[in-house]
Amino acid sequence: MTTTAELVLDARNGVGESPVWDARRQCLFWVDIPGRALWCWSAAGGRARQWATPEMTGCVALAAGSEATPHGRWVAAMETGVALLTPNEDGTLDHEPLSTVQHPQPGMRFNDGRCDHQGRLRAGSMVMDMSLASPAGRLYALDGAQPRVLLDGFITPNGMAFSPDGKTMYLSDSHPDVQAIWAFDYDTDTGTPHKRRLFTDMKPLPGRPDGAAVDEDGGYWICGNDAGLVHRFMPDGRLDRSLAVPVKKPAMCAFGGSGLDTLFVTSIRLGGDLSDQPLAGGVFALRPGVRGLDEPRCVP
Repeated sequence: MTTTAELVLDARNGVGESPVWDARRQCLFWVDIPGRALWCWSAAGGRARQWATPEMTGCVALAAGSEATPHGRWVAAMETGVALLTPNEDGTLDHEPLSTVQHPQPGMRFNDGRCDHQGRLRAGSMVMDMSLASPAGRLYALDGAQPRVLLDGFITPNGMAFSPDGKTMYLSDSHPDVQAIWAFDYDTDTGTPHKRRLFTDMKPLPGRPDGAAVDEDGGYWICGNDAGLVHRFMPDGRLDRSLAVPVKKPAMCAFGGSGLDTLFVTSIRLGGDLSDQPLAGGVFALRPGVRGLDEPRCVP
């Protein structure tokens, strides 16, 4: 176990989000939301590349049936809806719209999301101007012809993850006014959450709850934004440990590597003086001594 964070890539992302490990290609994919880019880092040689996206992308999931394409096909929750993205070897990106969403107010986009164990994409939406503290955010089911609202009343939905058996769904709201993580019973047949309950109140703890991942033992890892930490909570809500990264704003984490024993962490690079965190916006790796779960393929 090595709990010291290692720099994977000095990506300088505005908001690095939605890391996904592609086991077949041994590559980590993620997005830079304001940079409008899909990124890829290859574990073999450390090569990185990126593709420009037509809209800001909140989250991506590797699509089923992606084996024949060099960099996979990605289901992406963006600004105006859901699209299928195919990054090409020549640096171009094919973009196929799948569905559109009617946001309840202007200035919204999708944010954090991931597939459940059955391959159904779930993603939250938010008002981009967080200073408005508008609870217009919703959690959508994005596995049909039209987005379907599952939950509403969020300011900045984040922290989407599922327990190893897929029967518990986690969701957070990272806005400073909320800073809560909830657990839900999750109906794996219908793909709907119910029986919402408070899992952890993050206000007394360092950092706001951002993106998350679950390990094979059911540990829930969530980035403590503003605190430079990644926390692990046990299924009973107990804080097990906190690991440091050399930036203030870790954004989301994902397990990967050949043994699924590396925890990759993306981060945020804001403007202003970065002399105390020159690697802000980079991607980091921790080896916490536990293994993660294979990410399910998304059925668009």
